[in-house]
Amino acid sequence: MSDIFPKWTNKLPGYVILGGALLGTAVVAGTWYYFTPKYTRVGYQPLQPVSFSHHIHVEQLGMDCRYCHNGVESSYHSNIPSSTTCMNCHNQVLKDDPKLALVRESAAAGKPIPWVWIHKTPDYVYFNHAVHVNRGISCVECHGQINLMDEVQHAQPLSMTFCLDCHRHPEAFLRPPEQVYNLNWKPDDPTRQLAQGRRFLEEWKVERLEHCSACHR
Repeated sequence: MSDIFPKWTNKLPGYVILGGALLGTAVVAGTWYYFTPKYTRVGYQPLQPVSFSHHIHVEQLGMDCRYCHNGVESSYHSNIPSSTTCMNCHNQVLKDDPKLALVRESAAAGKPIPWVWIHKTPDYVYFNHAVHVNRGISCVECHGQINLMDEVQHAQPLSMTFCLDCHRHPEAFLRPPEQVYNLNWKPDDPTRQLAQGRRFLEEWKVERLEHCSACHR
């Protein structure tokens, strides 16, 4: 047997097993580090069936988020507006624009526009929009500067770590209620804002929820 195979081949199975173990470890480590929302979701910007510019509607025309997302203060879910909501304006403004043909057809037929869902959380994660916006958390904290976007993109990772950073230190993110939907608002003095956040934390009885059942229900 030794005349056919060199002696080093006796160690070949061990080398194969060791190489496989190292490769498997590298794959698991790479997936663990990179296959997260930070890398797989941030920057996601799908083409929508109708082009809608938040920049034009919010920044230029001054529309309030709640005109379209009218359930955000009372529901766990921030609703997508129906086509009839769009037509409240567009039955006069750009009423014959071919870019809005699908909106007109949708409103007439009562059939929803098949928007591409961008901001997703896993089925096992519970998130209540109303609880957050009614306690001084602005849209920009999770959705980024959406009022400046011509096409909506996924701006924040919305990972478990991302959520826990806010849950552990909510005072750093709380803002006056009247500024929640002012997406350009910045504190004049960050130190004063933090002190104000601590006051809001106490007055509004905001809890630093870190236990599993707060989000996993």
